[in-house]
Amino acid sequence: MARILETTVELKSSPGKFLDMFVGKQQFEVSSICPSYIQGCELREGEMGQVGSIVVWRYVHDGEAKMIMEMIDSIDLENNQVTFKVLDGDLMKEYTLFLITLQVTSKEGDVGSVAHWHFQYVKINEKVADPESLLQFAVEVSKEIDAHLFSW
Repeated sequence: MARILETTVELKSSPGKFLDMFVGKQQFEVSSICPSYIQGCELREGEMGQVGSIVVWRYVHDGEAKMIMEMIDSIDLENNQVTFKVLDGDLMKEYTLFLITLQVTSKEGDVGSVAHWHFQYVKINEKVADPESLLQFAVEVSKEIDAHLFSW
């Protein structure tokens, strides 16, 4: 049975600018923005930022170098939302399904936005921990990207 884990992050940057770091050509800049977390990003298939494109990320999580291969499953630019389906990598050693959805919304009556991270996953067995530390990883990466975008 699929489980859900989610969190929000307050941002100073605009929804479109922030989302573009994950679906636009700016993906390649993420490793230079937060090198302690993201080591690299490589387009494996398709066109960057398009549904069906496959990207490999190299990252450091819980002190270990890891890899994730994900495909853009859906993009809704009107609602600033993207969903990635994890195809391969370290996560697939513990989960049979892992979907990552990021939606970025404007703050009502205020400058900035809110990033909503949503993980939907199925563990290979009950001994596998929920990916709470990965969710915290997403929060930390979001904060570093936001600080970079807001400093422009």
